[in-house]
Amino acid sequence: MYLLLKLIRESYLFAFQAIMVNKLRTILSLSGITIGIFSVISVLSVFDSLEKSIRDSLSELGSNILFVQKWPWGTMGGEYPWWKYLNRPEATLDELEEIQKRASTAEAATYTFGTSRTLKHLNNSVDNARINAISHDYEKVMPINIKYGRYFTRTESLAGRNVAIIGSEIAKSLFPSTDPIGQDIKVFGSKVSVIAVLVSQGEGTFGNSTDEQIFLPVNFVRNFVNIRNIGTTIMIKGRPEVSNQQLKDELTGIMRSLRKLKPGEEDNFALNEVSAINQNLQAFFSGLALIGWIIGGFSLLVGGFGIANIMFVSVRERTNIIGIQKAIGAKRYFILLEFLFEAVFLSLLGGVIGLFLIFLGTILLKDAMPFPLLLSQSNIVLGLVISTVIGLGSGIIPAWKASRLDPVEAIRFGI
Repeated sequence: MYLLLKLIRESYLFAFQAIMVNKLRTILSLSGITIGIFSVISVLSVFDSLEKSIRDSLSELGSNILFVQKWPWGTMGGEYPWWKYLNRPEATLDELEEIQKRASTAEAATYTFGTSRTLKHLNNSVDNARINAISHDYEKVMPINIKYGRYFTRTESLAGRNVAIIGSEIAKSLFPSTDPIGQDIKVFGSKVSVIAVLVSQGEGTFGNSTDEQIFLPVNFVRNFVNIRNIGTTIMIKGRPEVSNQQLKDELTGIMRSLRKLKPGEEDNFALNEVSAINQNLQAFFSGLALIGWIIGGFSLLVGGFGIANIMFVSVRERTNIIGIQKAIGAKRYFILLEFLFEAVFLSLLGGVIGLFLIFLGTILLKDAMPFPLLLSQSNIVLGLVISTVIGLGSGIIPAWKASRLDPVEAIRFGI
């Protein structure tokens, strides 16, 4: 243990001396490692941060929720056969009612579709506001966080009353100085009464924040919108003890019965789930990470040659010292480890600088990015491990040559 600490101390001193004596040479040599680590870890950090943000957004949909729709969710790769799905029928309210009656594996089910319209109140307006038409049990399937006010009553939902729940940004735009509750909004040429305002959610990764959305009873909206080709969805939440596959199997049977499909006939509906997106995301981000490794790999290769160059020069400059060390009994492994530690130290120094630049970037770009940018502990460790490996790989040949020097010839060369 004492020998190891001594080796580390001497290697540190030699490396520090080399840096101080040949500042420009060292900076140029270490820049490859710094740029390489910066390229690889910054790309991985951006992708990890984006993936986390997307997964957090998807988690709000719920892992135990299935979506009965006309269109299946596409994959990240391969051809999407849209022509097979174009003439499929949309999900209907009648199908929702039958699913609610028959599905024993379902805890709740709701019907929804979206459209856009201009909202007005007095002289204030919001253009192209997202309108979510929802059936009554929507709050049992999806989170709908009300800041103040109340949710629709069952009578309001079934009768299609002109009542609305609005997002926080819509509330600010239409009612900048008054309480929205009880006030009227004009939409579809009709007045609707605001009964609730949602909690501010902030900007969503997919632009799906509820802050700029309005929720209306589906039986009210269907009076103004043709829902046959608008992209309707039945969302079914499974019971806690039921797996997604069990829920999917039962819903498949129910939907095939409702659509009167014969045995062997292809489904004319899609049962989508969040796990399919997560699998596609994993493959997608793995591909992006590979691109990041390729981009940074060239810089790391150049940085490795830079470290090797420093070490070859260092061996040459300290040849007489190596000869004296060996003359007084220093073993080959001592010389080998001494130069290896020095190479690793130099490489780690370049890696740490690269990681510091990334950390600085996460602070400076914090408000400029649409998602939180983080430098994770795993990426920090990865950067340090890569630097260590580059140092070992770059220093092994110079260290081996130093350890094999003949002491007499080495001392004579120094003289």
